[in-house]
Amino acid sequence: MTLSCTFFPLLGQFNGSTPAGEAASGPLNLSLDDAVTRGLKTNLGLLTRENSSTSARVDRMQLLAEMLPTVTGGISMTEQQINLATFGFHFPGVPSIVGPFHYQDAGAKADIPLYDGRTLNAWRARKESQRAADLSVKDARDLVVQAVASAYLQIIATAARVDATRVQVETAQALYERARDQHRAGTSPAIDELRSQVELKTQQQILLSLENQVAKDKLSLARAIGLPSGQAFEIADKAPYKPLDGLSPSEALQRAYASRADYQSAQSQVKAAELAHRSVSDEWLPTASINSNYDLLGPTLANSHGTFGITGSIKMNIFDGGKRRADMLDASTTLKQRREELANLQGQIDQEVRASLLDLNSAADQVTVAQDNVGLANQTLTQARDRFSAGVTDNIEVVQAQESASNAQQNLISSIYAHNLAKVALARALGATEANLKIFMGGR
Repeated sequence: MTLSCTFFPLLGQFNGSTPAGEAASGPLNLSLDDAVTRGLKTNLGLLTRENSSTSARVDRMQLLAEMLPTVTGGISMTEQQINLATFGFHFPGVPSIVGPFHYQDAGAKADIPLYDGRTLNAWRARKESQRAADLSVKDARDLVVQAVASAYLQIIATAARVDATRVQVETAQALYERARDQHRAGTSPAIDELRSQVELKTQQQILLSLENQVAKDKLSLARAIGLPSGQAFEIADKAPYKPLDGLSPSEALQRAYASRADYQSAQSQVKAAELAHRSVSDEWLPTASINSNYDLLGPTLANSHGTFGITGSIKMNIFDGGKRRADMLDASTTLKQRREELANLQGQIDQEVRASLLDLNSAADQVTVAQDNVGLANQTLTQARDRFSAGVTDNIEVVQAQESASNAQQNLISSIYAHNLAKVALARALGATEANLKIFMGGR
């Protein structure tokens, strides 16, 4: 029987990383905090979110540049000759070829936007989108902590199963040797020896499978935290069972809505969509701008004169062929989708928090029952071995008692793992995963 705890599936990219460096000659002594710290530096999911945040910042900066004045300057030297006949000028006694002549020009030009409601609201929307992207990075950190902690706890649980199975192998080995000796002494039939040998081989097979699983679990953790290829490590923390003080669903939900970065990011996305909708609705408003220039113009810069020009303009949209209507429909659809996504996320958070609390409470109860069952199973095994040694019964009773003790121990390990995994899920569900996990693993 295997006990399990429901936890939330993570994106595949949070199980990957960008390994760096060379493997050390000796194994690392890796604690949970060390693993989380490494994951937060190299995990692919977090790095991808950080790149998206940078892209959102670039978009905002580009749109801001459209609202700020631009000034350009330049210097030119012109050597020119004109054929007046090209322009239809014919003057008697006047040559049609003018020049060559030359002039020099040094000047600057400024374009100054005065008012553009559409671009202003679009910039505000980009600002909210950037905030949403930054919060998404914070949420990615929570997902990295969840992925790394889950992988770390998986190794602890599998390693505990290996240790428990080794004990069962040793017990099966002792029972087999006793049954063999009794058979040779003529005090028990051959079937007892065969039966105990089958049990020994079964436990050895389980041990080999579990040892292989530990190695694979370590590969998964190394992949998530960016350890160099081939880097050996040992788990430093054992994560024993520590009950967690009660937390009411209403209190947990209040904390989750206040702390969850993905929820705050979704709220910013809604605000961004509202501002984008307002930006489109402002497309009909006129825009105002000033264009100016100042030049030093003359045969040479030393023999030049200043010239300037200032132009104020107002532009308005008279007919756009239905573009604004299409843009409004698109912006409205996006806004509706963002609001629906926020409502869905709110329901998802509610489900995650309540499910985590249910798993936590259930796992705690399972640990209590499993601990009692381990004690009872071990007593049963002791009595069965004594009865077999005394010749009161055959070893069927011993084999059955040994299997019951093995199952009881495995169930205890599974229930402790489920309890710790529920803590990870609850820490993620509440937000601020790294801080909450440190508190929860201490039983507070």
